[in-house]
Amino acid sequence: MGKNESGFVYGLKRGIPITMGYIPVGFTFGLMVASSGLPPWIAVFTSLTNLTSAGQFAGIRILLAGAGYLEIMLTTLVINLRYVLMSLSLTQKVDQGMALGQRLAISFGITDETFAVASVENGRLSFSYLSGLMIGPFLAWSGGTALGGLVSTALPPQLGSAMGIALYAMFIALIIPPAVQAHRIFGVIAISVGISVVLRYVPVFSFVSAGFRIIAAALVGAGLSAWLWPDREEQ
Repeated sequence: MGKNESGFVYGLKRGIPITMGYIPVGFTFGLMVASSGLPPWIAVFTSLTNLTSAGQFAGIRILLAGAGYLEIMLTTLVINLRYVLMSLSLTQKVDQGMALGQRLAISFGITDETFAVASVENGRLSFSYLSGLMIGPFLAWSGGTALGGLVSTALPPQLGSAMGIALYAMFIALIIPPAVQAHRIFGVIAISVGISVVLRYVPVFSFVSAGFRIIAAALVGAGLSAWLWPDREEQ
């Protein structure tokens, strides 16, 4: 029996770094939604029913652009498809006797960070451990969103609009360090950005909406990068 079996408290402690990191990102999401003119409760409701930062940011953006339901669905599907692979991977590590209801509850809390922490644990993953690992990030994400929405309502309109720049600065700060360290990551970013720029500014592609630009950039960027820079394991 691995140390992950010590249960909820151990999982809670393992999730503290993730919890601390989710607060500012959730705050930014709440701020962005409220600054766009939508009521803050929409941002909070979105975070309470979703736990996917990239999917939420993209979904709200194309929603504000007037996209239809199909476009929003396809965009968020492409962005969040990786969670299917993460869930399938974790099914090999969870307790075999875990009930279906518990598995469904745990699946809601799978993110890039919680998956990374859970996947390196030794032994089987119990429901109590996974609950402890995921509850902190969920509360931090939702709480940070609520705080961002409330703060936005208290800011002058001009300042609230200017805060949108912080969102782009945050994403740039996230992608530059790994891009500098690995040429493959830089390649993915460069290809995706190039495709997005072409679809946005070349007149012949003016019919392509914001949501489908995201889908095309993600799929073509990832596909070309995998072909140009395959991940070959060292023998």
